Amino acid sequence: MKRNLQKVMSLLSVSALTLSMMAGCGGSSTDTTTTTETPAATEEASVEETAEETTEEATEETEEATEEATEEADDTAAADADSTPRNETLYFAGQQWGTINDWNPMSANSNNAMAQTQNDQSRELVYETLFMFNMNDGKLYPLLGSEYSWDDGQTELTVKLNPDAKWNDGTQVTAEDVAYTYDTHVKYQSSTGADFSTYIDSFEVVDDTTVVIHAKLGDDGKAINPLKVTNYLAQVYVMQKAYLQTVEERCGEDPDAVKQDSMEDCVTSGPYKNYIANDQKVVLIRDDNYWGQAESMWGKLPVPKYIAHTIYKDNAAGQVALSQGEVDVCQQFITDVQNLWLEDDLPISTWLDDAPYGMCAVMPSMFFNVEKPGLDQKEVRRAIAMAVDYEQIIASAMSGQSPTFDEYPRSVVGPIDAEREYVDFDQLEDLQWSNADVEGANALLDEAGIVDTDGDGIREYNGENLSFKAECPTGWSDWNASMEIVAAAGKNIGIDITTYFPEASSFYDDMTTCNFDICMWSSPGPGMMNPYSKAMFYFSEEYAKLASNWSGNFGHYMNDDAEAILEAIPTETDKDKLKEYYTELSKILLDECPAVALMYRPTLFYAVNESVWTNYPAADDGRNIPPTDCTDGYGIAALYELELVE
Repeated sequence: MKRNLQKVMSLLSVSALTLSMMAGCGGSSTDTTTTTETPAATEEASVEETAEETTEEATEETEEATEEATEEADDTAAADADSTPRNETLYFAGQQWGTINDWNPMSANSNNAMAQTQNDQSRELVYETLFMFNMNDGKLYPLLGSEYSWDDGQTELTVKLNPDAKWNDGTQVTAEDVAYTYDTHVKYQSSTGADFSTYIDSFEVVDDTTVVIHAKLGDDGKAINPLKVTNYLAQVYVMQKAYLQTVEERCGEDPDAVKQDSMEDCVTSGPYKNYIANDQKVVLIRDDNYWGQAESMWGKLPVPKYIAHTIYKDNAAGQVALSQGEVDVCQQFITDVQNLWLEDDLPISTWLDDAPYGMCAVMPSMFFNVEKPGLDQKEVRRAIAMAVDYEQIIASAMSGQSPTFDEYPRSVVGPIDAEREYVDFDQLEDLQWSNADVEGANALLDEAGIVDTDGDGIREYNGENLSFKAECPTGWSDWNASMEIVAAAGKNIGIDITTYFPEASSFYDDMTTCNFDICMWSSPGPGMMNPYSKAMFYFSEEYAKLASNWSGNFGHYMNDDAEAILEAIPTETDKDKLKEYYTELSKILLDECPAVALMYRPTLFYAVNESVWTNYPAADDGRNIPPTDCTDGYGIAALYELELVE
């Protein structure tokens, strides 16, 4: 793969240990996080000092946690020596953080990340979608579905199924299953049903292997949003009609009961199924009768017999396990990840050999609540944005694992070339700002008449001090550090910004109900609807009107011009016109600053230890398998190409 010479030396030094290791794991399922409040930077601290202090504190905490995690990992490994054979098991970290509560794709509060993560690149281990999205090339690849096509008017989407596709009870996957899945989501108003029923009118069964999706039409007779309809193909798991009817019967067709059913007896079509699920770990076992070994699909079974995930206490425990070879694939942010091979000489690698090490595709952003006095003024929002030291965020909070905004100037799209083709960056030059432009930010506020009139060092608006809280979940160290740097930027321009790091559950309540001043959340990753998904993330009035909003526009920013563009994009096919639309949205974003990207970041972090398994996907291997942890979208193709280290 990469760094081959170095890895060969590392492998030779650990091979005797790793080949004899049985399943080792660490951590506990106990949640020990507590609510904390972190004050803003002191009067004497500069932006750089604040970041350094934050980094030092995080380092000390990480060292302490790492020592504890090492002890826990050793204890658990010893107790777990009789688990699945190490040379048949692929171990994960960073995916599953608690005891699995259900196997129900219709559940609104499922935490079963290993089995049922439905998004633009859904996890394909247990349940399967019709097609798999590949963020490397932006295309859909066949899975349960073999081909799809729109009619000329983009009102009907016809999907052909693979006739070889089977459920794990041996029966065929049919168009009836596909249609009944959608109808059940709508009937019981799952979040999926509530979402897609806005854009999909119905599913029509033509024959056993053909289904037609009828789009909902607007007054002009055109589909309201064909992008959203197409996205259904790669996002929503197909469920068996007969099994769903069993669930409905035992639940008395009560919507809450159906959505809360654990479905532990689920019938699925994927290559793995439930084997062990407790408060220590989740293990999936390969279905050796899996239909995908047909020549019309993969032509073979995935290589690992078991997929396992210990429920680690925290990131530190997962990182220790990765370093010790007890974890093969790690979906966690690791500070200075390159030190694992450069300094520790471990057989660990990432998607890219050099920084940013992963495929950066999402944009963690700070949202301003535009309903708050002061933040309802674009000059205040833009001044805060201008004063932030983004290079310090990237250097300290992200330890260099993000390209800079000089390399990829700001816009409504991410740093992926396929998205950036939709924006004319020459038209955005005058709206960009330089890093930590405190002088320019102060001048902007002065010109707007937003000044400090009483000499206390804080500017006022309508007679009230500009004083705000910037929040994100406690324990998200890189995000916490980012918010500290934002707070320090406020001090430099006469705006009082304090940081507030509640427990995740409290933060989620604040963010989804617009009960915040400044909050931080990440944009959608790559998918069939991008860059439209990112545009919706920043501007959608539809999202802002939701009672509980997880989708975007958390600060309730309204702009008629942006909304009109969002309505026009889904039915526009001319690329030049689309480029015009996304460029205009980028202008609004940079001028009005309802939200501001703080960094670029991978959709999924991806570090692999090659002491047991090798031949993982890498950016330079020419195989077109994306770095989605061997599980998501077309990334699951990696499981069919893994090799044991000899």
